[in-house]
Amino acid sequence: MRRDYPVLLLAIPGMLIILAFQYYPLWGNVIAFQDYQPYLGVGQSLWVGLENFKIITSGDPAFLNAVQNTLILTAIQTVIVFPAPIVVALVLHSLLSNKLRQLVQTIIYIPHFMSWVIVVAVFQQVLGGTGMINNWLRMNGFEVINIIGNVDAFRALLTSQVMWKDTGWATILFLAVLSQIDKSLYEASAVDGAGRWRQTWHVTLPGMKPIIILLLILKLGDSLTVGFEQIILQQSAVGVDASDVLDTYVYNNGIIGGNWGVSAAVGLVKSVVALALVLAANQVAHRLGEEGVYKG
Repeated sequence: MRRDYPVLLLAIPGMLIILAFQYYPLWGNVIAFQDYQPYLGVGQSLWVGLENFKIITSGDPAFLNAVQNTLILTAIQTVIVFPAPIVVALVLHSLLSNKLRQLVQTIIYIPHFMSWVIVVAVFQQVLGGTGMINNWLRMNGFEVINIIGNVDAFRALLTSQVMWKDTGWATILFLAVLSQIDKSLYEASAVDGAGRWRQTWHVTLPGMKPIIILLLILKLGDSLTVGFEQIILQQSAVGVDASDVLDTYVYNNGIIGGNWGVSAAVGLVKSVVALALVLAANQVAHRLGEEGVYKG
């Protein structure tokens, strides 16, 4: 403490911000056990115990629909979206021209800095009923394609939006790891007769394995959160049945419907499940000989 006090002093503002905006709001979860009324506040709202949690076990159709949509989107994004930046990083790393690599990196990074409002607007301008593609089809006598507002295409639309927005940014970590792999390993494998594919399989991917496992664990912790803002902006176009996920369910029932206690209960359970997934995945990583998120 005496030796490191200057560093600790510098850390105090950041610690205060974390306490104020991350830990203090956890007190609000108490309304999950109340018949919370905003005009009464936490102190005067009636306590109902576990009554609000019954919606999770009672088979409420709207809640089960939100869970189903959440799990399906989580599975799609884990299988398709998560590996995408790994593939892009491998492709960029293989480019011999540094200028070309930097140009491609800059282009694919840009969408990350756009808000979801802009991203959704861009997709509507391109794929909407009066968008660029359908206007071209009309002018050339072809039948228009119904993508925006099409229930069957909604999940594919969400996935493509996430990939376009975040894949480029997510490659940063993987490119950083690739730059740290010992070049002599590639030279030794080339001497042994390994081609590009074998070098990728036996040198590149093992070098990337720790960061892949770490990000996959963190992804599991975030698995029940599948893009509230992205979905709520497009929910009116396809309806609640096709688009409702746990986050939008909490919003629609809490903020819009006034069922604050029930929404808080659902959100609390979602957070507990996410924490359990992270802890379980971290233990699996330890059993496989990896550090995971933390040692232990």
